[in-house]
Amino acid sequence: MSSVQRLLSARGFSALATSYAINELGDNLGLIALAFLVLDRTGSALAVTALFVVASVVPAFLAPALTAGLDHRPVGRVLPALYLIEAGAFAALATVSGDAFMLGVVLALAFGDGLLALTARGLSRGAIAAVLTPVGLLREGNALINVIFAVTKAAGPVAAGVVVHEWSVATALWLDAASFAAIAVLLLLSARRLPRHEEGPRESWRARVTDGLSYVRNHPTVGRLIAGEAVAIVFFALVVPIEVVYVKESLDSTALGFGVLMAAWGVGIVLGSALFTRMRGQSLGTLVLASTAAIGLGYGIMAVSPTLLIACLGSVVGGIGNGVQWVAVMTALQEAVEDQYQARAAGLLESAASAAPGVGFILGGVVTAALSPRWAYAVSALGVAVVVLVWARRPLVPDHARV
Repeated sequence: MSSVQRLLSARGFSALATSYAINELGDNLGLIALAFLVLDRTGSALAVTALFVVASVVPAFLAPALTAGLDHRPVGRVLPALYLIEAGAFAALATVSGDAFMLGVVLALAFGDGLLALTARGLSRGAIAAVLTPVGLLREGNALINVIFAVTKAAGPVAAGVVVHEWSVATALWLDAASFAAIAVLLLLSARRLPRHEEGPRESWRARVTDGLSYVRNHPTVGRLIAGEAVAIVFFALVVPIEVVYVKESLDSTALGFGVLMAAWGVGIVLGSALFTRMRGQSLGTLVLASTAAIGLGYGIMAVSPTLLIACLGSVVGGIGNGVQWVAVMTALQEAVEDQYQARAAGLLESAASAAPGVGFILGGVVTAALSPRWAYAVSALGVAVVVLVWARRPLVPDHARV
């Protein structure tokens, strides 16, 4: 059987992967639709910025605690409940998108949805590890989830644009509500195939949060992995707000050139994801270091590139690293963490990945305003190189062993 066939036959994986995909697609579709709504009703770029902060950044600081409070409960009950609440949130947002629009209500509901979405990702990652680790398919499963993530990350905003243009913001939000209700039903029907946690000693919510943080902090590699990835993502994201400026001012190109540069990165991601699936026997520590270095190298090439063509080559190199890096880090984390801490550790990593870009965006804007877009890429490359050097000082993950 091919690895994909084996994955799909793994108990509960299909339902978990489908729910993860729809969660990611719906989260992106809903956020962009809400951005259209807020801009249309307020005319304020600051209000749109507030939307993204409360929906993506603020929840990252609270989701690990919610995940810790829920990760010992049956996944087949908790995930459907979270998705049903998300469906209700989007139904409420659709309702207030008309004459009843109130910015405060929209921001509050967007925050709630962001918190639930991040929590669901952490719990899903823990459940996927529980399903695939015993059958030796964790790397393959994470590679497939990585491809799904890349596709839905791109498809969500596109779908939002099409639906809002052809119909309305309310239509997009109602579709989102329906999609979350559908995956809740799917998971309820698949509940018997999802992993169940063994009953342990009863602990308070606070004790579980404290225990999870203590475990990560004292683990010989997991704390370094999460902290290093958070710093790396700051530098990965640093160039995102200024890519258009880079293309127009540094490369003297056009909107078409910007599209080509972004497409080159996308090609690299696809190539990187394919490479990861073919490197089953390779050390995860090596893959994390090499892929992180590849992203830094790509940024370095783009910093000094005299032409769009060379910048696109750098973009492909960075994209290849991007296609391997996140999935390698997540897999390394899951292979190093004990079963009862899977969701809490994965939730911390997901939250770090959600919060860190905000710091990068600000830093990128400051560097570009003070110096130039090329300097922003150079700072990114240097920052990534420092992360690689710090990680390389001692083994990053215990290969072929669970700690």
